Amino acid sequence: MAISASEVGQLTELELMAHLFRRAGFGATRDELEAALKKGYEATVEELLHPEAQPDLDHDIIHRYWIDMKETRQIDPAQSYWVYRMINTKAPLAEKMALFWHSLFATGFAKLNHPGMMLHQINTFRKYCLSDFRTLLVELSKDPAMIFWLDNQENTNDVHNENYGRELLELFSLGIGNYSEDDVITAPGPSPAGR
Repeated sequence: MAISASEVGQLTELELMAHLFRRAGFGATRDELEAALKKGYEATVEELLHPEAQPDLDHDIIHRYWIDMKETRQIDPAQSYWVYRMINTKAPLAEKMALFWHSLFATGFAKLNHPGMMLHQINTFRKYCLSDFRTLLVELSKDPAMIFWLDNQENTNDVHNENYGRELLELFSLGIGNYSEDDVITAPGPSPAGR
């Protein structure tokens, strides 16, 4: 739900903080909101914008009580693990942005059939989620899930698969009509060994 400028002045500090946590994460408990209020709005925003400064999750609980989480060779535990991260993270903006980038850069288990590869890609999104877009595209171009999803593992010296270049330019960055066929052919893409 969007809040108009006139409504902002009518909200309490607690309501504004709750709105921030809904937009920059997945919400917060009352205790988390009150702790954020003590820090102040600006300090909380700065903390959200620097997920690298937050401690990583304590994996002991999930590994001890949900043994399947160690077995991310199946899709269900891999998905559960990510949901666990979203719920328990101290860096909610990173998780929300990883989810955003995951929905934009279309890869999926249906073709990859490798949950670990998907988790690796989500880690890439998490790590570079607040970087500039160029950095994110470069890192994603090295990502095994993206390479396989767009068939770049089929590249050879003799036959260049243009699928990655086309997707990079059309769907991921410039959009239809803003690049040429020569751009597709010369687009930097992942290079498998032997190319």
